[in-house]
Amino acid sequence: MFGRLAPPRPAPKPRSPRRLRSTALGTALATVFIPALSACGGEAASASGNATLKWTSSYFPTHWDPVVSGSGAQFRELTLVYASLTRTDEKGKAVPDLAKSWEYNAKGDQITFHLRSGLTFSDGEPVDATAVKAAIERAKNQKNSALFGDLTSIKSVDAKGLDAVVHLSQVDYQIPQLLGERVLQIASPKAAKSPTKLDLNPVGAGPFIVTQIVPGTKAVLKKNPAYWDAKNIHIDNVELTSAPDASTVVSGLQTGVYNFADIEPSQAEAAKKAGLDVFVQPGFNASNISLNINKAPFDNDKVVAAVRHAIDRQEFVDKLTFGYGEVTDQPFPKGYVAYDPESADTYPYDPAKSKRLLAEAGYKSGDLKLNLVIPAEDPQAEIVQSQLSKVGIKVTIKIDKNWATPFFAKNLTFSLYGTTGRDSALQTLTAHFGPNGPLNLSSPYEPSGFEAAVAKVRQTPLDSPDYTQVLQAATRAGLESKALVFTYSQPNLIAKSKSISALPKNPAHIDWTGVTIGGN
Repeated sequence: MFGRLAPPRPAPKPRSPRRLRSTALGTALATVFIPALSACGGEAASASGNATLKWTSSYFPTHWDPVVSGSGAQFRELTLVYASLTRTDEKGKAVPDLAKSWEYNAKGDQITFHLRSGLTFSDGEPVDATAVKAAIERAKNQKNSALFGDLTSIKSVDAKGLDAVVHLSQVDYQIPQLLGERVLQIASPKAAKSPTKLDLNPVGAGPFIVTQIVPGTKAVLKKNPAYWDAKNIHIDNVELTSAPDASTVVSGLQTGVYNFADIEPSQAEAAKKAGLDVFVQPGFNASNISLNINKAPFDNDKVVAAVRHAIDRQEFVDKLTFGYGEVTDQPFPKGYVAYDPESADTYPYDPAKSKRLLAEAGYKSGDLKLNLVIPAEDPQAEIVQSQLSKVGIKVTIKIDKNWATPFFAKNLTFSLYGTTGRDSALQTLTAHFGPNGPLNLSSPYEPSGFEAAVAKVRQTPLDSPDYTQVLQAATRAGLESKALVFTYSQPNLIAKSKSISALPKNPAHIDWTGVTIGGN
């Protein structure tokens, strides 16, 4: 992930700067062996133990503590270990997970989650409201938490046996969407007393238990018989590895080194020709160009508008997505509930207008020179460089492996970002456009009217007939921001062995419920 929020599949490259990958599993990194822990209840794993998922991931977790890892793309790997209060179904709605049900009070500023009974973490600790309270408080207060900004509506939590009563600082009907697999993966409170140890030895109540970790490289897991839905988990073992160079993933799938992998669009055709299943996982990915309007030259509105009109979104789609992407000028793909049709194509590609605006701002061709700072080589940057050059802006691409520090400190002037979106559409909006939004390079700036539009969304129940209209109005208000120029979106692509059955098409999530391997 790129920092705290993890870009999407962050758009194809700076979505999240991918870490430098190890060239071999026989690395000098220390291997952490985790003793098998007894689990109570549930269905026993199949005796054969032959149903092994061999997953190579471009988002291998840098951290196994979900509070530190944050809500970026790697949350999908962490859900092997951790469960949450809610999870997301194929329609993107919050459905029960550790919580079997929930309800709001009449005012909408308090929500009570009712947990399933008899559940335990893999260390034997009970899954109860006390564990939920500890997880929320840790996410809000731990010094290195990447989640505290997502939980600003939560004032306090009361633990009453299996009932977690969440008191809110404002009316907010987004909480069931928010406290799902991205933002509140719940760790054993006993294990979490030492976050440093938890980061190497994850302890959750999810479908699998980690038995071995080679940090940054490999994790071995086994089925958790105490998982609340263990009867629908048909995979016995998981071998999760950090993906090698993208060009070698398909051959690894062909030879059986792996049987499941996320792939780049450039590899999709080769995977199909190799006889692999390639499926499109719906998601909320969107890439953008980030501007800091608190710094010159973007403190000049005409320069901002000039950059907007200099961008040809279709070129990103044509050169980077191999037919799997589409242009977007919003943080949501077309067809998603939060996508605002009224805001489509507000700043069309118009290089002549871009040149005119730059002249009005006092810049002749070649006068304006910008450094585009990114974390790693990225073809998106080269497209931006080329397009701005055509209107007379000289762009120099600068690679900073420590990019996340200045980006999230809002010290950069010009950069790229991509996100995977969030289960709560409102969280996506506030992350991009809010005054404290981690993806808002121009913090504390926010567009006029955005705060009021956001408040109205929070106050509107998700099942209200007005919800879509209210949500799209908030998107419209956010898009008045001068800090972001959106370019394109694309779904997540997965290649897998035909021995693995189809996965549920939950947007942006990987759900192993009901999935079988080799007909087990």
